[in-house]
Amino acid sequence: IPVEIPGFEELRLPEVLKTFADKGRGLVLVTGVTGSGKSTTLAAILNRINERYNKHIITLEDPIEFVHRDKKCLINQRAIGQDSNSFRDALPAALREDPDIILVGEMRDVETIDLALHAANTGHLVFSTLHTLDAKETINRVIGMFPEDEQNRVRLSLASVLAGVVSQRLVPTLDGGRIAAVEVMVQTSRIAELIAENRDFEIPDAIAEGRDIYKSQTFDQHLYDLVLGGIISEETALEFSTSPSDLKLRLEGIGRGTAKDLAKQAEEPQSTEDLDAYDFKEDEE
Repeated sequence: IPVEIPGFEELRLPEVLKTFADKGRGLVLVTGVTGSGKSTTLAAILNRINERYNKHIITLEDPIEFVHRDKKCLINQRAIGQDSNSFRDALPAALREDPDIILVGEMRDVETIDLALHAANTGHLVFSTLHTLDAKETINRVIGMFPEDEQNRVRLSLASVLAGVVSQRLVPTLDGGRIAAVEVMVQTSRIAELIAENRDFEIPDAIAEGRDIYKSQTFDQHLYDLVLGGIISEETALEFSTSPSDLKLRLEGIGRGTAKDLAKQAEEPQSTEDLDAYDFKEDEE
């Protein structure tokens, strides 16, 4: 189990993710398919908290994938299957220990989700993961797991406590490494309103439009930046894009080859050597 935890710079994660480490309360969800690096991203966020704040952190993991040594924080790591039978059993026990921050390795059932929402609503900062592709799907998945007669309550609770959703896909780089293409939804009053009013279909546009002010970004905005930076190819960007036709038009609209010219002008593509050395951990689940 790794003890050295990669930082944001090594992983080249968006700077806005650091703001989630500064939150005092709320629910932050990191999502993606198995092997997309969710555990590595969460470890980097927790490590930043550990380096900056005096907090009590409890992690509930299945399995434990990184060992967090106490720096400024007191960190208790619990393994599901060894220290507790399930996330559903472990979370109430963790709340009785008065933590500031709780990491729930995965929200697998409605009881765990309900407890996580309650914890976030009562002043805790809660991190967890889901196997969803983007923010809109994540919100729909959380709400849709509940019986229909409870969904409105859950929707309003989620609108109130959700601090952000980080969704990522690992994509190959020009120099043979990998980098995370990341969608970041930062909770705003507008997005809270969209969630509460069941207008989830408007969330992608709200994320894109909030980039300048809130530093949120869609997958395609990040893929576009990675092409312009000479880090990934246009073909890779289109392969992993949410809306390939729209992204293709945007890449062509920058002056046909601006991205290519930028890549050619560089002596070589930006190295991902450091990224490969640490690499995103393949999620066990």
